[in-house]
Amino acid sequence: MRVGCHSHSHNHKGGTMAGALLLLLPLLFPSLFTPFSHAFPSVLSEWNAPKPQHSRLLRSALERQTCVELQGDLWRPSSANQGWKPCLRQDSTSTALPEKSQGYIQVFLDGGLNQQRMGICDAVALAKILNATLIIPHLEVNPVWKDSSTFEEIFDVDHFINALKDDVSIVKELPDEYFWSTREYYAAAIRANRIKTAPVHASANWYLENVSPVLQSYGIAAVAPFSHRLAFDNMPKDIQRLRCKVNFQALVFVPHIRDLGNTLVSRLRHPPTTNEADSSNYLTRVTDSKDKQGSGKFVVLHLRFDKDMAAHSACDFGGGKAEKLALAKYRQVIWQGRVLNSQFTDEELRSQGRCPLTPEEIGLLLAALGFDNSTRLYLASHKVYGGEARISTLRSLFPFMEDKKSLASSEERAQIKGKASLLAAVDYYVSMHSDIFISASPGNMHNAMVGHRTYENMKTIRPNMALLGQLFLNKSLTWPEFQEGVVEGHKSRQGLLRLRRSQQSIYTYPAPDCMCSV
Repeated sequence: MRVGCHSHSHNHKGGTMAGALLLLLPLLFPSLFTPFSHAFPSVLSEWNAPKPQHSRLLRSALERQTCVELQGDLWRPSSANQGWKPCLRQDSTSTALPEKSQGYIQVFLDGGLNQQRMGICDAVALAKILNATLIIPHLEVNPVWKDSSTFEEIFDVDHFINALKDDVSIVKELPDEYFWSTREYYAAAIRANRIKTAPVHASANWYLENVSPVLQSYGIAAVAPFSHRLAFDNMPKDIQRLRCKVNFQALVFVPHIRDLGNTLVSRLRHPPTTNEADSSNYLTRVTDSKDKQGSGKFVVLHLRFDKDMAAHSACDFGGGKAEKLALAKYRQVIWQGRVLNSQFTDEELRSQGRCPLTPEEIGLLLAALGFDNSTRLYLASHKVYGGEARISTLRSLFPFMEDKKSLASSEERAQIKGKASLLAAVDYYVSMHSDIFISASPGNMHNAMVGHRTYENMKTIRPNMALLGQLFLNKSLTWPEFQEGVVEGHKSRQGLLRLRRSQQSIYTYPAPDCMCSV
């Protein structure tokens, strides 16, 4: 079935030529996009601008026309509640705090912000299961981003404790008698009160049988590693709802993150006029689109395309021999060559949906779905592999693309500069205030947004990775054929609520455990 719509051209020849020129700049002047080439003049830099992998589709997308019907469907919110609403009420007898705590629980959480967020929720649930007092979780220094931000630097700790005061006893610091129970103490030798053997997705009974005796003997138990160490299935209802209460109500970012997030959201929704923009270094591009479907609205794109992910996927991203060698070397250093997908060809990986979408590919997806070149796009990402040269094709399709640097001054960003977790927290906040969220590839941020926005009945588009891989492999597809395949393949992937199945995460699929049918 053809995608039917009445089209009205908005992309004049001048705009098309400008977009094409922008697209060609990295290819014509590679030295502008290779900041490290001067340091290694004898070696072809891996940052040389990659050539577009889908040039035929890209040319058509740059000349695309606005589809009024598609635009209307895109910006239309998810249907009211979809038959479900947040439901965190708990049985009063099960939520009462015990008269005496069984001891103290410590957890040490690794990973990025969103993985740590899930670990915090599980830690509260574990304290409830054990009738123990939780010490504010310790966040490990991330080995990739080298960020040492603490719980208190990211989350409003007083709100956290107060929101859960009727459910679990939580303290900011250990009592003096347990001053010795530190991360360094457990790293130095085997300790009897450290729990190292918790299996992935351990049951409540496992903790009652293996950790309760430690609490009784030592008064404190440290569980490390802890990430993904609490099951999602066969849990009491009050424990499931407590996990959601932590995630969706108790975990609130510190005020300066919320303030900066609100500033970014305001500037995305209400760009300054041309005169107002003259004295500012951000949001200088203004669109005359007040009559358009998406006026005043914006999309958050989580562009998950860092070097670590690119190397781990074993896919080809169009950067040529230099990029392949650079990624292979990185893969060898980090994982000693152990990349499971490397046994498949690039075509096989793409057809199975195992390759992260490049900025070019996510741009083509958005264009095919019906977003036009007046769409305000907020880029939520840590560091894109290939830098601006890699992003240039996406920017040519969506010139009103912004990020933290383009929207806020260096003074406004001073408190989060160089801190990956705080940068991610700002992106999370902006994402939760956007009209639409879409992630280029599955991951912890994608999963967290799917769950949180489902809970709040907000629209999230989930890319069909296998379908897109197959469409991009077909080099003979015309733009209308590509667009038809994209639209048809994503009809059920634009905010439709999905019930959690066995072994799936409650943080990604909060219904039915933490939501009630209406």
